[in-house]
Amino acid sequence: MKIAVTGATGQLGCIVINQLKETNEKGNIVALARSPQKATGMGVDVRVADYNNPVSLNIALMDIATLVFISGSEVGQRIPQHTNIIEAAKQAGVRRIVYTSLLHVDTTSLSISEEHIVTETLLKNAGIPFTILRNGWYTENYEESVISGLKANTFIGSACDGKISSAARRDYAEAIVAVLSSGAHHGKIYELAGDESFSLSDLAAEVSVQSGKLISYTNLSSEEYVTTLLKAGLPHGVAEMLAGIDVSTSKGDLFDDSHQLSNLIGRPTTPLSDVVKDFLKQA
Repeated sequence: MKIAVTGATGQLGCIVINQLKETNEKGNIVALARSPQKATGMGVDVRVADYNNPVSLNIALMDIATLVFISGSEVGQRIPQHTNIIEAAKQAGVRRIVYTSLLHVDTTSLSISEEHIVTETLLKNAGIPFTILRNGWYTENYEESVISGLKANTFIGSACDGKISSAARRDYAEAIVAVLSSGAHHGKIYELAGDESFSLSDLAAEVSVQSGKLISYTNLSSEEYVTTLLKAGLPHGVAEMLAGIDVSTSKGDLFDDSHQLSNLIGRPTTPLSDVVKDFLKQA
């Protein structure tokens, strides 16, 4: 019973592969990657799988029973890419799909939600048993903010006091492995987020405590934030996207207190303080 993982060389995919190796025979784990040379050290079967190349997907999914479908990273290209993957899974006779979607995808104001909504609909109509894991924010998304904030003595953003229920990537990876262990999760949709919620001011306070430096959070209007990011050299599209995420944060779109993630993995999610400690080691 082979398990394949898309995006296996990505940050989440690598962790999923490593966790799967702890409970499965390595010969039953398949790493799917557009650039297979990046996955040669994983110690598992590696197959070429290009989201934009249906032929490569059809070949890669032959003899695969379960597909861990980690959403693509190319915002704006996900609908055609995800369609290719699901169609290839149908043709190859894949018997189960576990998909990583977006927290509260049907109500969030985050602009990336549409691609996930379409993908969820495709999955529900594919005729393959599925589990949808609507992942919240990764705490690691704030690593660059922490490192730059240490240099400038302040974080900037436009999230106001919006609460962020993030979790570490290893927590989300563990949830994937947990649902793979049982058929009881077929047809289920889980809203996954961290047990602990914090604002960017709280993040600044945690960094201050651990670093011994006084770090503040400076809240800007979304327009001011975009302008500041542009001056820092970011492309306009990226600046707009980051400001949009913060605006959604201010509306509560990254908050969730259902504790479905910790219930799935059977332990509390990784505390913010632990992840910040890891950030500071890199600073």
